Amino acid sequence: VQLQASGGGSVQPGGSLRVSCAASPTIGGLNYMGWYRQAPGKQRELVASIISSGRTMYAESVKGRFTISRDNAKNTLYLQMNSLKPEDTAVYYCNAISNGYPYWGQGTQVTVSS
Repeated sequence: VQLQASGGGSVQPGGSLRVSCAASPTIGGLNYMGWYRQAPGKQRELVASIISSGRTMYAESVKGRFTISRDNAKNTLYLQMNSLKPEDTAVYYCNAISNGYPYWGQGTQVTVSS
C-alpha cells in the first residue's frame, strides 16, 4: 500500500483547507484509515479516522470543524478542515491499516497564521 498526501498550505485563522490522500493500488480493502498530525515539539496525534462501514471518529479538538471522508471510486481519503485555528498548524499524515500492518503517507504541511 502506498499513500500520497497532498493539499496542505497556508491559510488565515478561520479559513478552510482540504487535504487528500491517494491510495494505491486500491482503497477498497483498507478497513481503517485515518489522519494524524504532528506539530513541532509534540507527539503525533490522531485527528480523525474512518472505517469501511463509514463510521467516523474525531479528536475533541476538531469536532464540528473537520470532516473525514473516503471516495472508494477515486481511491482517495479526504480531510475537510474548516474554521482553522493557529493550533491546527502541523504536518498532517494519512494512515491506513491493511492486514494488521500500518502504512503512512509522507505528510503535508498545514500552517494557520495571520
